[in-house]
Amino acid sequence: MQNINVVVITGNLTRDPELRHLEGSGTAVCEIRVAVNSRRKNGNGEWVDKPNYFDVTVFGGRGEAVAEHLSKGSPIGIEGRLEWQEWEAKDGSGKRQAVKIIANNTQFLGRKPEEEADAAGATDSPEEDRQPAGVGAGGSDEDIPF
Repeated sequence: MQNINVVVITGNLTRDPELRHLEGSGTAVCEIRVAVNSRRKNGNGEWVDKPNYFDVTVFGGRGEAVAEHLSKGSPIGIEGRLEWQEWEAKDGSGKRQAVKIIANNTQFLGRKPEEEADAAGATDSPEEDRQPAGVGAGGSDEDIPF
C-alpha cells in the first residue's frame, strides 16, 4: 500500500513572510504562518470560529513571489505535504518536534492589504483593466460564476 501525504488549506497570513536564502545554493526559503478557521458549536449551541495555525515553508521562486506579493492578513491557498521535524532545544531542555507544511503550490487569493486600500480609492481605471477573481485579484465569492 502506498502512503499518501497531501494537505490543502486556505487561510490568511498571521504575519509578514520571512524570506531567506540557503547558503551555497542560494535557494529561496519563505516561512509563513497561516490561520485557518473551523466552525464548531459551543456549549450554547451557537456556531463559533476556532482558529488553527499552520507553519508553511515555500521554496524557490514561489517563495520569493509569496514574500514579494503577500503580507500579514493576505489570503492564500496552499497545496503541499506534511513534514515532521525534530531537533534539540537550544536551552538544553530536551528534544522539540513540530509538523510543518511544505508547499508544492500556492494560490494568491487577494492583494496585500495596502494594495486593496489603493485599489478601493482608484475609481478612474476602466472596468476591462481589472483582473478577474482568482490569482492575485481581490474578487469576492459573488464574482465567481459557478
